Amino acid sequence: MKSFSLPGAILLLVALMVVPIPAFLLDVFFVMNIMISLAVLMVALNAQKPLDFSAFPTVLLFATLFRLGLNVASTRVVLVHGHEGEAAAGHVIEAFGTFLIGGDYVVGLFVFAILIIINMIVVTKGAGRVSEVAARFTLDALPGKQMAIDADLNAGLVTPDEARARRAEVATEADFHGAMDGSSKFVKGDAIAGLLILAINIVGGLILGVVSHQMAVGEAAQTYVLLAIGDALVAQLPSLMLSIAAAAIVTRVTSSHDLAGQIGSQFSNAKTWGPVAGILGLLGLLPGMPHVVILSAAGAAGFAAWKLNKIAKRPPPAAPAPEPVDLSRIGWEEVTDTMQVMLDIGYGLVPLVDERRGGPLMGRITGVRRQLSKELGFVVPQVRVRDDINLAPFTYRIVLGGVVVGEDSVAPDQVLALDTGQAVGTLKGKAVKDPTFGLDAVWIPAADGDAATGAGYLVVDPGTVIATHLNQVLLQNAADLLGPDEVQSLLDGLKERAAALVAALCPQPVPLTTLTTVLRGLLAENVPLREFRRIAAAIAVAAQRSLDAEEILELIRPDLGPLIIQRLCGVREPLRVMTLEGQLESLLGQAVRSDPARRHTIEPELGRRIADALQHAAAPLIAEAKPFALVVQPAIRVAIRKLVKTILPDTPVMSFFEVPEDKAVEVVAVIGAPEALAA
Repeated sequence: MKSFSLPGAILLLVALMVVPIPAFLLDVFFVMNIMISLAVLMVALNAQKPLDFSAFPTVLLFATLFRLGLNVASTRVVLVHGHEGEAAAGHVIEAFGTFLIGGDYVVGLFVFAILIIINMIVVTKGAGRVSEVAARFTLDALPGKQMAIDADLNAGLVTPDEARARRAEVATEADFHGAMDGSSKFVKGDAIAGLLILAINIVGGLILGVVSHQMAVGEAAQTYVLLAIGDALVAQLPSLMLSIAAAAIVTRVTSSHDLAGQIGSQFSNAKTWGPVAGILGLLGLLPGMPHVVILSAAGAAGFAAWKLNKIAKRPPPAAPAPEPVDLSRIGWEEVTDTMQVMLDIGYGLVPLVDERRGGPLMGRITGVRRQLSKELGFVVPQVRVRDDINLAPFTYRIVLGGVVVGEDSVAPDQVLALDTGQAVGTLKGKAVKDPTFGLDAVWIPAADGDAATGAGYLVVDPGTVIATHLNQVLLQNAADLLGPDEVQSLLDGLKERAAALVAALCPQPVPLTTLTTVLRGLLAENVPLREFRRIAAAIAVAAQRSLDAEEILELIRPDLGPLIIQRLCGVREPLRVMTLEGQLESLLGQAVRSDPARRHTIEPELGRRIADALQHAAAPLIAEAKPFALVVQPAIRVAIRKLVKTILPDTPVMSFFEVPEDKAVEVVAVIGAPEALAA
């Protein structure tokens, strides 16, 4: 029924303008018009913010059309049946024409003129100007509000759902004020239409009364002008109420109270009413003044000031007595912590996170999360910073999933000068190792920073030291940051672009837990998830052959080879690789094939010699910052990766199938045969 109510109302408006209606129905519609206008005014006054009545522009349009339709219908009745008497156009018009203006149409003309002036010049014009300015300011502030929402989302202060709700509210606010800017023209046009309709009714009634009904000019004026004024007043009063409602909405400031409560709370101050009572009392003592009225008002203002002052001096209500604490009860909140990443700091580092004192650490942490999220392809969880009295004053600790993964100390009032290999001379200060890269460094006074920079040192502040260490730790443990919830968010985002691919991937045939394990395996080998669509497509194909997470991981790596290689060399640059000598690979392959439990164990002494040879061969490349990959047979890739991870964690271990055929390869080292290693 609701879907047909609005079209039915539109048809009723058209019928009012075209089909003649009896005077009784005209009375009903006039009363309905007054009732609708009062209801709209009450809703506008009780709204706590403009968006609480977001349908007001549309309601104003239909209310205006309804009133204009009534004007057409009443004009027809007045001109056709006006000669029959004042009750011919209905009792409502008769009441407004006789009771409200005393039956004198001259008085009615002046009353109507005053109402038109109030409506058009004061209320409507002011509301229109406020609507125009509010719409312009709202549209100008729209980009800033959207950027603020994005910043809060990136900082982890709001969830994606809350961000979407806030964006929708901002868009609705802009649409509302834009619509109100146009709707104010409806009110102004309605007032002008009422003035023109009154003129038409008066002129038409005089012509019809004199020419068609042979009435005297005075009699025709008394009859038709009185009915025209009654009709105009019946329409003008609801129009004035809607104008007041529009002005109240556009001048409304967002508050937790309705309009009456907001005004009352701001006038309930004794300092307001005390001077008012004093000034009125002085006026009441002047000769010739109406002493009773003015002094009564002064007394009322003074009583209000005394009462409000008495209320202000009342002691605040006592806080309810705390409920007795059951010391034997232990709550879950005492033993659990929902934050996955935490940064514990000693009390001496608290100024670094105090934004009121210009502490830079929180902003740096947000920047680290934003950059890592872009690099890894998923939103890095929020970092909780808390002070720990058990730590030394200048010590910080990085905790991931309850495990301490990084710890060091900084000097909050000094800067760290790092020797990157280009420094000249020595600096006086506390010599330390950089917690991120293990470089030689010195803590020096901040005033000596420029001199250290000139000597070739890289100078960083304590906040940057902690943020950089946090960045490295989170990057190295990226696999631990990814859980089923993050994977589901990746799937939800991909569903908007490739719904069929997601439907063919998860939860069938690949369960969410298996998919999470595969993606964590990629992150553990420094393969980011930025190209999640390509990764998902490869997993969907591999799932047709196996549903084991480790096997899926090995099956998709050939498809992801270009993603791994592009981090090691440019498009036209050859890929630098290390390989194992053929006899050594055969020996390792036999050991792996004889291990059905997939433990991929390598004889400890042989593993140590291989690791030493790899480190020796990689040292020149690492010193020159030349990335490289270790390329081996597919069967032994996992076993070699486990061996290499402890000594060269950033070196990718790839199989021959992961290197594209058209990619140029430069072999920089070959790790020797078992005999050579034994020697």
